[in-house]
Amino acid sequence: MNIAFYGSSILSSYWNGAATYYRGLLRALAAHGYEITFYEPDAYDRQKNRDIEPPDWCSVVVYEATPEALRRVAQRAAQADIVVKASGVGFEDEALLEAILSHARPEALKVFWDVDAPATLAQLRAEPDHPLHAMLGRLDLVLTYGGGEPVVYQYRSAGARECVPIYNALDPGTHHPVSSDERFSCDLAFLGNRLPDRERRVEAFFLEPAVSLPGRRFVIGGSGWHDKPMPPNVVSLGHVGTNDHNAFNATPLAVLNISRDSMAENGFSPATRVFEAAGAGACLITDAWLGLELFLKPGEEVLVARDGGDVAEILDGLTANRAAQIGRAALQRVLREHTYAHRAVDTDRIFREFAKRPKLEAAE
Repeated sequence: MNIAFYGSSILSSYWNGAATYYRGLLRALAAHGYEITFYEPDAYDRQKNRDIEPPDWCSVVVYEATPEALRRVAQRAAQADIVVKASGVGFEDEALLEAILSHARPEALKVFWDVDAPATLAQLRAEPDHPLHAMLGRLDLVLTYGGGEPVVYQYRSAGARECVPIYNALDPGTHHPVSSDERFSCDLAFLGNRLPDRERRVEAFFLEPAVSLPGRRFVIGGSGWHDKPMPPNVVSLGHVGTNDHNAFNATPLAVLNISRDSMAENGFSPATRVFEAAGAGACLITDAWLGLELFLKPGEEVLVARDGGDVAEILDGLTANRAAQIGRAALQRVLREHTYAHRAVDTDRIFREFAKRPKLEAAE
């Protein structure tokens, strides 16, 4: 089967946290025999900040961020057996979904793949006239990259025929242990773009511990932090390309994961960074969220903090040997249970199961 996948970008992680998710999962699906074409708009300077060139396991079509170019690529949905529209493409998302649904063949499997389901669902609750409300009934399936049963229930209540989470995971060919890099040498590192629903939690879980531990070195990577006031023991690196993620994760004593507000409130939403860090053998400290134990065991494979005070306390008592032990345990766990090869098996099964349903349901 062939897939037409409309997403933000597979070539660039610049202002695009879903890049490694797309890459890992679609490469694993290609290994199952899927022929994939990824359509991405030339937006947000992503094409000027590419992390990879077009891969051999996926065709990539970059189109201009104009209504006419959008219409042209949407017409190509008619050639696909499976048509996927991801959330957060970044240019005329609702118009793109409408155009794709209009051009997809009746027998094609039509999928909305939400890479930020808690935020999307909050928007749907706040906007009863949002166009996605009307389009959910025209879709065969909603996939999400997290959220667990709370998200499944909410999407079904909103009118989706079915919703299935496909969680983030590790691509061991991309993220793995490497030698340390002096650029990222520190006691605690955090990687994430500056976003409105994350900034307050970054202040609480990262900047406040830095203030309370003035003798420790902290490093923050990600776009948008350049004009954010930082304590003197914090180094701000700006955008860190995916080619440097392994060293960024493998070098510090510990790496911090901070969920966005909506994901922390909903739970069951492990960020891509969780698996990237574990894959590099990093000692991960994460904010607390419901469902964490489904992916890593607290106290043995990950350290959990309820607030910035916990982060400071954990870091103050963390030894290099203890950090290395946790990192090794996390790496073993994700290799055993949480790779994109595991996720692709599930996704392939779901695609094949749901591909049989639309013809009957469309006739209702």
